[in-house]
Amino acid sequence: MERETRVVVFESENPAEIQLIKSKLEDANISNFMQNSYMSFMSTPTAATLKLQVNLTDEKQAFEIIDAFLKESDLDLNSTQAN
Repeated sequence: MERETRVVVFESENPAEIQLIKSKLEDANISNFMQNSYMSFMSTPTAATLKLQVNLTDEKQAFEIIDAFLKESDLDLNSTQAN
């Protein structure tokens, strides 16, 4: 049995962003997996970070889909950096 290696291709604290990207990957028949983790300081959860993972063999195609989607979408990932 061949072991699959998964890599993170997108992460966000916003579940809506994750779901949008997840659906784009599924539309392209790319299997993806969501990982939920807490960033903690002194064992107090401060924010839930959601991560989307894909199989290593699908990584390049996944990044192409995500990049194209982000370029044409309303998601402004640089808005916090501009302020």
